[in-house]
Amino acid sequence: MRGDILGVERRRRWCDDQKLAVVMSVGVDGATVTRVAQRHEITRQQVYAWRHELKRKGLWRPEDGAVFLPIATAPEPEMPPTPQANAATVEVGLSNGRCLRVPSGIGETELVHLIRVVERA
Repeated sequence: MRGDILGVERRRRWCDDQKLAVVMSVGVDGATVTRVAQRHEITRQQVYAWRHELKRKGLWRPEDGAVFLPIATAPEPEMPPTPQANAATVEVGLSNGRCLRVPSGIGETELVHLIRVVERA
């Protein structure tokens, strides 16, 4: 097997401030770890390693790197009042441990809507 030298290996030294700037740029303007790593010509794993190292040194907290973006939500449709012909109720156990009590005559679409609202709350 013949080995060719394709280029000169370079080993760069990064100070903590430079590492912090790279780690903090993740999420800015939607930049992913992959995009940031490519921009600085390092591997994704290096960004994760720096994140871990800076966190261990107390120079970076995960909350500092969190980016909150505004979202637009559609308003919930208004539910028409359900006629209560009889006073019997049905108890529905939800996956999150909550319990929903509804009139036995409730329609399927209204019930599905109520379950979704309660599970999101």
